[in-house]
Amino acid sequence: MKRRVFSLLVENRAGVLGRVSGMFSRRGYNIDSLTVGVTENPEFSRMTVVAYGDELTLDQIEKQLLKLEDVITVDILRSGSSVCRELILIKVKANREEKQQIISLVDVFRANIVDVAPDSLMIEITGNAGKIESFIKLMDGFEIESLVRTGITGLPRGKFEEE
Repeated sequence: MKRRVFSLLVENRAGVLGRVSGMFSRRGYNIDSLTVGVTENPEFSRMTVVAYGDELTLDQIEKQLLKLEDVITVDILRSGSSVCRELILIKVKANREEKQQIISLVDVFRANIVDVAPDSLMIEITGNAGKIESFIKLMDGFEIESLVRTGITGLPRGKFEEE
């Protein structure tokens, strides 16, 4: 199974998210990750949708997305020609000694500690999927109380003209 990241420019109005997710549901496709936010122009929103499937299924998803009336454009965000990031918050149970170990890992990964309590730390980390997964694996030795992920968001890289 392949992963494909779709970047959709859509009308910023009520019901658009329902129509896009409904298209996936009606055809039996699963959404692995979904993020939505308004763009620099408040008339439009950008959706980043991640799906897995074979080549035929992923091509069909793209065609079906383009048929939706609220969808303006569909870009495929490919590795190397786009920038994709995800944000996670992790609340980790930690005593004084464990806090020092966690702080060392946070520094290495250029993450941030956003909340400190007597028995826990909350960490914010942003990056590509590999960085996020590596950090989560290193946290495996600690008691993770809760974890939340935003899902992938991204944009195509800028294009340079050859001289």
